[in-house]
Amino acid sequence: MEKTSPYQGLEARAFWRTFAEGAYPGADLYRPKWALSKSDRIVTAGSCFAQHVGRALRANGFNVQDAEPAPPSLAPERHGENGYGMYSARYGNIYTTRQLRQLMEEAWDGPRDFDAIWTKGDRFHDALRPNVDPQGLASAQAVRDARALHLSAVKRVFAEADVFIFTLGLTEAWVHKASGQVYPTAPGTVAGVFDPASHGFVNFRAAEVRADLVAALARLKAINPNLRVLLTVSPVPLTATASGQHILSASTWSKSVLRAVAGELYEDFPEVDYFPSYEIVTSTRAGASFFEPNIRQVTEAGVARVMEVFTAAHLGEAPDDKPRKRSEEERRARKEDRKAKKG
Repeated sequence: MEKTSPYQGLEARAFWRTFAEGAYPGADLYRPKWALSKSDRIVTAGSCFAQHVGRALRANGFNVQDAEPAPPSLAPERHGENGYGMYSARYGNIYTTRQLRQLMEEAWDGPRDFDAIWTKGDRFHDALRPNVDPQGLASAQAVRDARALHLSAVKRVFAEADVFIFTLGLTEAWVHKASGQVYPTAPGTVAGVFDPASHGFVNFRAAEVRADLVAALARLKAINPNLRVLLTVSPVPLTATASGQHILSASTWSKSVLRAVAGELYEDFPEVDYFPSYEIVTSTRAGASFFEPNIRQVTEAGVARVMEVFTAAHLGEAPDDKPRKRSEEERRARKEDRKAKKG
């Protein structure tokens, strides 16, 4: 029969009706661009939702790296609040692609000249990861020494990785005006003092987000040519916005920009894949069923559904972590998620 429409003969997955009437989210939602095995060395980073991804991958037996494990002297229930076990290095939440790019530049080229150390009372904090030592350190030199060790771990873990999973979280950030260095949190939120003469607000445009992500990945590929990259977008909306928009509009704008950039890189780079965790959680089919009552934090059921799709696509099996009693570390991590300022 002669085709009368270019849509005639397309796969069922190409049509909304099939999606609307079938099981949710459906077995054919995600087709990996490349294979991922449980032996691949995986590095995770990104916004607060990336913590869920890392924990779920570990629970399913994937080889998620940890270049900065907690010291034996630290009680397990305190690991999360001190930045251990959250990601593959102790960088805390990396909300923006500019933050990721600048971390790569600092690790391999050295730090910018800016106010990298904040104080709170008589304690000192790393301005680029103020939450990893909630009590602060005893001196500015202690912060510098700790950061040097951290950057060594960053270089090592990325140089040895097979796969980098990065969760894009925000387009909004606060920046040190003189140097252009972005912060993960606004000065004065965790430590330090906000100074409008030194600190400014920025909401990165799509072209800027793309340029930063391309630059960061180019840096990583230069030192690790075989690295594969999996991008996701956090479904967690903004806690607050400094853009002047309503929070709903600001959050939608931010996620739309990130999703668009992730889609472009998926199309443009053979080593870059995209996994639709954002779509699974926020789809009209899901409604608000995968969110906690605050309509912001993702429920365990939501994370489990996301990982079910991921695991089935890569391994052809259901996830190993059927409902079970949460460990103290998991409970602590979820508490930290709820405290997160943005994600």
